This record gives sequence, structure tokens and C-alpha cells, in this order.
Amino acid sequence: MEVLKEKIEEEEAAEREAEAEQAARRAAEKEREDFTFKQEELIDLEQKLSEIEVHIPEVPVIFSKSTIDTATLPPSYRANTDKEQLLLQVADNFARQYSHLCPDREPLFLHPLNECDVPFVSTTIRPTLMPYPELYNWDSCAEFVSDFLSMVPLPSAIKLPEYLFSSTSVLKYQRGNCFDFSILLCSLLIGAGYDAYCVSGYATQDLCSMDLTREVCPLLKKPKEVAEEKEKVVPKKYMIKPPRDLRSKFELAQAAKKEAEIMAAQAKKQKEEEERLLELDKSPPDPMHGLRIHAWVLVLCGRREVPESFFIDPFTARSYNTQDEHFLGIESIWNHKNYWVNMQDCWNGCKDLTFDLGDPVRWEFLLLGTEKPYLSLYETEEEEGFAKDDGIENLDKEDEENNFDMPGSWVAQISISPTDFETRCPLGKKVIQYKQAKLEKWTAYLNGNGLVSRLTIYENMDCHRVVEIREWYKNREDLLEMRQVDKVLNWTTEYFKPGHFLALRVHIYKNMIPETDRTMEFYHSARVDGLVKRTETSRSMTEYYEGRPDFLAYRHVDYGIRTKKFNINSADSNTRPLLKITERFNRNLKKLADDDVAERIFVVSEERILLRYHCRNDYITTSKREFQKRNDVDNKGNKIIVTPDMCISYEVEPREHTKKLLFQYEMMMELKNEERISKHQVWESEMEVLEILKVREEEEDSHNLTVSIYDTKRNEKSKEQREALERQAQEEHMRQVEAKLDYLAPFLVQLPPGEKLTRWQALRLKDECLNDFKQRLIDKANLIQARFEKETQELQKKQQWYQENQVTMTTEDEDAYLTYCSQAMFRIRILEQRLNRHKELAPQKYLALEEKLYRDPRLIEYLKVFV
Repeated sequence: MEVLKEKIEEEEAAEREAEAEQAARRAAEKEREDFTFKQEELIDLEQKLSEIEVHIPEVPVIFSKSTIDTATLPPSYRANTDKEQLLLQVADNFARQYSHLCPDREPLFLHPLNECDVPFVSTTIRPTLMPYPELYNWDSCAEFVSDFLSMVPLPSAIKLPEYLFSSTSVLKYQRGNCFDFSILLCSLLIGAGYDAYCVSGYATQDLCSMDLTREVCPLLKKPKEVAEEKEKVVPKKYMIKPPRDLRSKFELAQAAKKEAEIMAAQAKKQKEEEERLLELDKSPPDPMHGLRIHAWVLVLCGRREVPESFFIDPFTARSYNTQDEHFLGIESIWNHKNYWVNMQDCWNGCKDLTFDLGDPVRWEFLLLGTEKPYLSLYETEEEEGFAKDDGIENLDKEDEENNFDMPGSWVAQISISPTDFETRCPLGKKVIQYKQAKLEKWTAYLNGNGLVSRLTIYENMDCHRVVEIREWYKNREDLLEMRQVDKVLNWTTEYFKPGHFLALRVHIYKNMIPETDRTMEFYHSARVDGLVKRTETSRSMTEYYEGRPDFLAYRHVDYGIRTKKFNINSADSNTRPLLKITERFNRNLKKLADDDVAERIFVVSEERILLRYHCRNDYITTSKREFQKRNDVDNKGNKIIVTPDMCISYEVEPREHTKKLLFQYEMMMELKNEERISKHQVWESEMEVLEILKVREEEEDSHNLTVSIYDTKRNEKSKEQREALERQAQEEHMRQVEAKLDYLAPFLVQLPPGEKLTRWQALRLKDECLNDFKQRLIDKANLIQARFEKETQELQKKQQWYQENQVTMTTEDEDAYLTYCSQAMFRIRILEQRLNRHKELAPQKYLALEEKLYRDPRLIEYLKVFV
């Protein structure tokens, strides 16, 4: 028993050990699995973190005097002429008188400093007519200035800027404040013939900060519909009296009253909703309202057929009425001839201002005797006589003698290169945020698909949910002009320019899958069949035609449900079954109305054909016919041609020949043939839809762009041809230079003239020429080596200076040191490459010269032994 107990205990101990080993193994496997899982999680986390892109925000570049390179500016920017000095004295005197007479008003913007710290007045305007036809009208000119420049806010919203830069610097750096925008735009408008002026005044916060988030995008504004006046119907003398109205007047009055109450409630609710939306759209109260300084452009009526004076905001290129509430006051205006100060009260903004610059009461001018726009004063003969009697003519003569004209502009000629004019926006892209919309602009050829503009429309002011996207394209081979995507209904509308080989004009679809809802419009004049429009659904297809010789104007096809059929011999899917084809025709005046078919219906599923003819002018009903197609053989096997019950007709004016069976039989045979032709045309339309969808998919995948033959920069073929011609001309020039270069001339001069060379002299000339060339190669290598060592020593000194002064250096000094190191390393690498290249090419050049000497006709007879 004891042995049995021991065995049992040993077995139990072994089982316990096995269980412990299994538990330890399971624990180890679990730890290994946990470690693997954690490792996979770490790898997944690292992968997800690597996918996150961190975009470092761009530091806004401030357009200031320090950013302008004044070293290359012309002398007119650096100093004033004598006439400009005299003008400055006049301006200072005028400013002192103004501050004495109007101590409560702000100082005038008379003589700000330019980029070279030289004061100027209104001679900053440089009238220029640009060579681009697009800049001849004010709207396109203002749009170009708005797109080409980036807005920089004023240093202080309530103080005039200290500097006013030239238009050339503004165009070069493509940045500027409202005064820079206005000066450039005014220069271009005056050059184009407009009576334009720069305005210094006060405006709202949205206008000063170029905030358009409360303005509706101009592309979304609908044109005003002109109400058409209905022609009054002249009552005729003899007319049928209308029937008496037997309805209860009381009930009508009660119904009208109830309807009026409902309409009033709806109008009240709509008005409250509009007021609520207006309150949401209103900007918060501005504590500096009426104090924010802004500059814009005034265009007076008269020149260039401008019917009414208006303002132009240079930031947005939008025009405003002179009474618009965005403009809160005007201090002064100026052009390239004079400077005027507003003496009118601006308590009501610009609504009550009169822009009669010839009126000295309302506008105080700086210079006397310059052009004064329309002075609306009517002088009578008595006033003229009184003026003559009092000697005013003598005073006028004295004023004319004391006149001082504005000197010419100190600004250099304004020029815009074709590349800049084509690029327009800075870096080729510009984004404008409007009310519930965002407008993006790109320059042509910047995007590979030809996209030049995109308008994104949002559902509300939060601009989170997109409702619609409109895209405009240029220079595409498929002539796509615009694409409109409805994100709510998932409809896409594409517009094409004329010239597409499929004559496609508009394509409306949800997807590119065949036999789905879509609409296609075509340029019918470019098609042989005159197709204008095709509308397709899963169960029908409708086509509209115009200008066809058979007068077909409409075709509608109804399809049945496709049944799945398995054909061993054919792998093609079965087509949709035709149920009915409806065709309508225009009136053919060469036929009688009873013979001219207006509508033809092929009921394929029922084997019936319905005809309806046009209506005569003196009838109110139309003729109709119905044909019932039957089998050609009856139940007994007899051949059936036609029977009277196979044609049911109604004729407005019955004719004898139409009742004959032969006429009905011939018409039925003709209609059967027409039905077969119509089915084939329907099949061709289906195939054309498939082809159009296939072509459109290929065009969207490739989206190739067209390049004009006159565009020498982008036209690769003409560019390669031009570069090949230039290369050939350069090679020819080098050959001519080498032919003219006589490498023996310096050594032949040392010999006596007219003496024939000896063999010893020829050998000496060869050796001297080779030794001289060898020395020049060595000198060139030494020169490059010396420059390399000099740059290296200067870089080492600069690095040692940086190590000594690193603690006390400022940020600007560190930036300067890094810039110097970068430039020095670039020069050192270039010198190293030049030296290595010189070492490689020097032996080859030496051997080439030696070969030329041996082949020289003057030495060949003496050196031929050594060849």
C-alpha cells in the first residue's frame, strides 16, 4: 500500500509540475503575444504619426522701406530738382495755412517720403498707357491691380503712412497698402484717358481690412430682370359677354380676407427672418468707426464716356456710388496736376459731397492756374461787364504770371512684362473669401488640368458644408469651359466651347455609367443630323432636332426591363427591349396638312403604328390613322397581304384614294421600313452615348492643354527648333572665331619679315608656342587655387569670429553670419569644380594645340618627319 501511495504521490507531483510548466508556457506565450501586439501598435502609431503633415505657417512679409533695394534706383528717386524743392516750399506754406485755419482737422497727406527718404507731393502718380488691350477699360484695369498685388495693412489704422513708395517698387515686390494700390491704379487709369483721382479719407472696417466675408460674391449676383410691359388689350366693340359669376360675394370676401391674413402672416415671418439674417450679417460695432484711414480712386464723369462719377476700391476692384455708406469722409484728393482739400462737411459721410473741383468754396486747391474740372457757375453779361470795369482782367493776368505748374513725375516708366501680366496673382494663386463662398484664382497653365478659377459655395456662414462647386477652365484640348457640381443632389454640369469633334455643348450627369440619368446638349449647326438635345434615363431616351431635311423635331424612346438571357454563341449582354418610339415632325409647307405627318408612334411591343397629321388652318381637328401589323399567314396557311380592319383611320376631309387597300398596303410597307430605320437610329444614338462617355473619361484622365504657336515659351516644338538654330549659329560663330585666331602670330613677329623659315626656326616656334600655352594653363590653375585658398581663409576667420562672439550676437548678426557662410561655401564649391575641370581638360587642350601645330600649313613641311 505504501508503494502504491508513493506512486500516486509521484504521479500527482508530475502532473502538478506539468501543469505548472504549461501555465508558465502559456504565460510566456501571452507575454510574447502582448509584446508583439504592443510592437504592432507602436509600428501603427509611428505610421499614423508619419502621415501627419505639419505645415509651418508663413511669416507675413511686411512691405517696408527696409525690404526695398534702393541701390539700383534711378537718381530721380534720390534727390529733388529745383522745381520740386519750390513745390515743397509751396506745400509747406499751404499746410501751415491749413493747420491755422482748420486746427481741428487731421494733417494733410502732402509730402510723404519715398523709399529713398526724399519727400514728394502728388508727383508720385505716373500716367502710363499699357500695351495690353485688357488694361484699357477701368474694370479690367482695377481687377488686374487687385489680383497682381498683395494687400499690406497700414502701420496704424488711424494715422497716415510716413512713406509712399513708387509704383515701380510696388510692382516689383507685388505688395502695398491702400495708398500704393490707389497710386498705381490711378496712374494706369489716367494713362488710359480717365479723369481719375486718388482719394485720402475714411472708410468702414470691412473696406479698410479687405474683409469680404459679408459681401455676396459678384459671380453669384443675378442680373436684374426687366419687367416686360404687357400690351393692353383694346376691347372690341362686338364681344361675347362673359358668363355671370354666380358665386357668393360674402364667401369670396371671407376667403379673400382669410387668404390676406395668411399672406400677411407669411410676409411678417419672412420679414422677421430677413431681419434676423441681417442682424447676423452685421459686423460688430467698431470702436474706431469713422477714424480708419483709407485710400481709393475717384473717377469723374465726362471723359471716356463715363456718365456718372463713381469710386473704385483698389483692394477689391469693385465700383461704388459716390453716396455709398462704406465711405465715411474725404480729406483730400489729387492727381498728377494738382491737389485739392475737401472743405465740405462729412457728418453724413460722402452722401452730400459735391465733386465740383472748380468750386473754391467746396474744394481748396494747392496750385493756381492748373486745370479745374467743370466749375458750375453761370456768369451773366452784367457780371462780365462789372469784372471788366473793376480791372479784374489785370488781376487775372497777374495770377497767370504767378501760376506754378506741377513738375513731372519722379517715378520711372511703369512697365509690366508679359510674364507678369500673364501670371497676375502673386505665385499664380489668389484666394478671396466672400459671404458663404470662397473664390480661388490661378494663372493659366499653372494647373495641369487647365483650372483657372474655382467658386465654392457653402450652406451657411460657418463655411463647413459645401453646397456647390463651380470651376472654370482654359486652354483645354477637350474645350471644357466650366464645370458645376451640385453636392446636394449630386449633379454635375459641364459646359464646352464650340469646336469639340463631338459637337458637345452641355453635359449634365450624376455618374459616367451608361443608361443612367443624363442630359446632353449639342451645337446642332456642327452636326449632320441637327441634334440639339438628348435626355436619357434608365427607361427612356428623348432627342430634340432642328433644321433637318425630313422635318424631324422630336424622338422619344421607351424601354422595357432587361431580361437576363444566356447565349452560348454570344458573350455580349442583351440590349434593352424597345417598347415604343414616338417621333414628331415640323410642318412641311410643300405638302397638304392631311398628308403631312405631325406625330408618328411605333408601338413595338403591341405591333401597332399610330399616325397623327398636322391641322389645317380652317379646321379644329386633325386626321389620324392606326395600323395593326399581323402575320403574313393565317391559321389555314393562306398568305395575307392586307385587310380593311388592319387600318383604322379618321379623316377630316375624306378622300377616295385613301380608302383603297392598295394605298393602305403601300403606306404600311413604307411605315415598316421607317420603323426599321428608326430602330437603327435609336441604336446609333445608344452607341454614340457610349462613345461620348468613353471619350470624356479618356479626356478627363489625360486633360491635355493646348499651346498657341505664338507662345514660344510653352510650345516645345518651336522651342526646340529655335534652340537648335541658336546652337548652330553659336557653333558657326565659334568656328569663325577660331579660323580668325592665329596662335603663331605673336611668335612670327619676332622673326625678320620676308625671310623663309628654316627647320630649326620651325622647331623653335613650335616649342615656344607649346611652352607659352603650357605656362598659361599653369597660371590659370594657380589663379584658381589662390582664389580657393583665399575664400577658405576668409571663411575660417569668419567662423573663428563667430565662436568668439557667439554669446553676445544678436539675431540679425546670426542671420548675416549664416548667409555669409552659405554664400562662401557656394563660391568654394564652384572654385573646386573649376579647378578639377581645368586639371582634366588641360592635357587635352595641350595635345589639341600640338596636333594643330603639326598640321599648320606654315610648319607642316618642317615637322612632317616628327608626325
